[in-house]
Amino acid sequence: MLEIKISHKISEIGLDTWNNLLPTDYPFCRYEFLHALEESGSVSAKTGWQPLHIELQDNGITVAILPLYLKNHSYGEYVFDWAWAEAYERYGIDYYPKLVSAIPFSPVGGPRLLTKQPIEPLFESLNQAIPQLCQHFKANSWHLLFPTKEEAELLDSSNYMIRKGCQYQWFNQDYSTYDNFLQSLTSRKRKSLKKERQKIDEQGIIHRQIQGKDITDSEIDIFYDFYRLTYLKRGREAYLSKAFFTQLKKTMPENLLLVMAYKNETAVAGALSLQDSTTLYGRYWGCFDEYDSLHFETCYYQGIEFCISLGLKRFDSGAQGKHKIQRGFTPVPTYSGHWLNEVGFNQAVQQFINEETSAIDEQIEQLKKYLPYKAL
Repeated sequence: MLEIKISHKISEIGLDTWNNLLPTDYPFCRYEFLHALEESGSVSAKTGWQPLHIELQDNGITVAILPLYLKNHSYGEYVFDWAWAEAYERYGIDYYPKLVSAIPFSPVGGPRLLTKQPIEPLFESLNQAIPQLCQHFKANSWHLLFPTKEEAELLDSSNYMIRKGCQYQWFNQDYSTYDNFLQSLTSRKRKSLKKERQKIDEQGIIHRQIQGKDITDSEIDIFYDFYRLTYLKRGREAYLSKAFFTQLKKTMPENLLLVMAYKNETAVAGALSLQDSTTLYGRYWGCFDEYDSLHFETCYYQGIEFCISLGLKRFDSGAQGKHKIQRGFTPVPTYSGHWLNEVGFNQAVQQFINEETSAIDEQIEQLKKYLPYKAL
C-alpha cells in the first residue's frame, strides 16, 4: 500500500517533481498550466476549486500524482451532474462538497494519473484511498473527468460508475495541403466549406496565426476582451482571469497558438488554442461583432490548416457542436468515472448511466452517417 500525501497548492509539490511524472507532452497536465490557474486566482477555495492534489509515495518518493479539487458546485466541469445534486436535495441529503479529479474549465480528454509506472497497481491504491479521502474532507463523492480510455476501463473493472459523452475531433489523414483535405470530402460539402471561407474574404476579414513566442502583451489584452465578452453576453463573468493567459504566455509559449481576425486592420475576433506534438486543442474564443462564418473560419478552418502545415494528427475542438460534423469533425466518445458515498443512490444513478450510455452510443453511430467524407 502506497502512502498518500495531500498538497493544498501545486507549488508545494514543485515543477520538477510534477513534470518529471508526466507520461506524455499533453499540455493541460503540465505544472505550468495548473500553476497558472492557481496563481491567477482562477482556481481557489474562493472560486469553489480548492486544490488537494494527491501524491502517491513509495518510501517517501513520489511515484504518481493525481490532480484533485474539493468543490462546492459543479461549474466548469462539463460533465453535468446537476440532476444528481437535485435528487440528493429532494431527499434532504447534501451532494456537496465533492472531490473532483479534473483539469478545471477544460473538457479535454487526457491522462489524469501522472506517472511513468504501470497505472493498474496505482489505481488499486487509489481505490482504497478515495473513500478515506472523502470521509476526511467530508465529501460525498469523487469524480474523475475526461480520463483516458485506459484509465476509465480500470475504474470500470473496480466497479466505479463510468459515464460516456460525445465530442467532435478532426483527424489528419496525412493531408499535404488544405486543398488535399477538401478533396477527401463529397462535392457538395466541399463546395459548402469553400463558400464559407469565401464569405470571409468578401467581408474583408483576414486571419493571422501567431505562435506563442510571437504573441505580444497587447494581443493577449485584445484576445482577453473577446474571451470575456463571450461570457458577459450570457450574463456571467469569465471563469479565467487575464493573469492566467498572461502567465501561460510566459511559462509555456511553445504550447500556444493565437488566431486573430482583422477587418480594416482592426482586430474583430480571436481564438487561443494549445498544442502538443500530436494534437491541437481548440479552447478559447470570442469576438466583438458577429460576421457571417467568422466563428467557423477562426475556430475550425484555421486550426485544420495549422494541423496540416505542422503534421499534427488530431484537432480536438472542445465540447459540444453538432455543426462541426459537416466540417469534418468526427464524433468520438469521452469518459468520466464516479464514486458515490451514498449507497442508496448507486442503483438509480447506474440505471441513469446505462440508459445514457446506450443513447450516446446510438447517437455517435447516427452522427457518423452525416460526416462529409467520400465513401471509401
